Amino acid sequence: MKKKLLTVMAIIMVMALVFTACTTASNPTEESPAPDETKQDQENNVTTEADLEQADEEFTMLVLPKMIGIPIFDAFEAGAIQAAEDFGINVIYTGPTAADAVEQVKILEDYINKGIDCVAVAPNDPAAFSPVLQKAREAGITIVDWDSYAEEGLADLSCRQLDDAEFGQAIWDGLVEAMGTDEGDYAIITGGLSAENLNSWINAGMEYAKEKYPNLNLVTDIIASDEKQQMAYTKALELIKSYPDLKGIIGISTPAPIGAAQAVQEKGLQDKIAVVGTVVPNDARPFIEDGSLDSGYLYDPTGFMYATCYLAWQVSLGNEIKDQMEIPNLDQKVTVSEDGKNVTFAPPLRFTKDNINDYDF
Repeated sequence: MKKKLLTVMAIIMVMALVFTACTTASNPTEESPAPDETKQDQENNVTTEADLEQADEEFTMLVLPKMIGIPIFDAFEAGAIQAAEDFGINVIYTGPTAADAVEQVKILEDYINKGIDCVAVAPNDPAAFSPVLQKAREAGITIVDWDSYAEEGLADLSCRQLDDAEFGQAIWDGLVEAMGTDEGDYAIITGGLSAENLNSWINAGMEYAKEKYPNLNLVTDIIASDEKQQMAYTKALELIKSYPDLKGIIGISTPAPIGAAQAVQEKGLQDKIAVVGTVVPNDARPFIEDGSLDSGYLYDPTGFMYATCYLAWQVSLGNEIKDQMEIPNLDQKVTVSEDGKNVTFAPPLRFTKDNINDYDF
């Protein structure tokens, strides 16, 4: 009996050794990443080609713009779609058809309930968004804001198209250049009065003008156009009628300068009233060419949104966002604040008769 038992035990041991050898052979050590390379990638927070190939398509990011259906937000959408394709992640781009904070909040609440990993949002009204963003945070959702910014402390990362002060200064310098004088009456037409990014650019420009152009006179309160070209056009006509000495109009939000230029064009006042502001080149081209719009300012919206989606994804993965970090496929580095919470994409672009045809967006 003992002999039989020993024989059985011997057979079991032999089988175990064979199984172990087969398992080792099926997982050769040379296929494992080199320890030094893995350690270095982790230290540098590098997104390698292998990472991109293994990107989890179940990772879902909601990109929530102020509104959809106007050219600037169409350009943002193109960047989001390309990022989803290149990085192998699920990106949902949707928003209200008007600049409506209440509708934006409803959309985000709906997607929180459906289940998302990250939201990249441009709030129409930062204060109105705070409760729903707090709800998103409690649900473990990464929060990134862009274009317009959430109240302090709610976003894990803020993606800024450009430096607000630099942008505001460029626009006010453009106004004075177009007016041919640094004194006289002017007006400002914006998109929405609560849009944080638009207010940042306006405040930066006005502070700059106090010092550099003290004889500029803002004739009335900042005028809202609700991101609508038709409303900007109507408001510009009212300004022209109410202020016969008006020398300039600044439009902040991409439909606003176009509406103002349309009013100046209609009245034949190209040589009397200067119009400058934030524009999409393809919308601005006919007005710049005929002189009703003197100069336009913006950035690359498609590239900016591509970068925003990439950075939001990296934050969600727990990777550090570092200064001069390069965005894959863009050949573009970003500037990052010391605390790693604010990213600036690029310097502003300026569109004039001389270069408007160099841009196609």
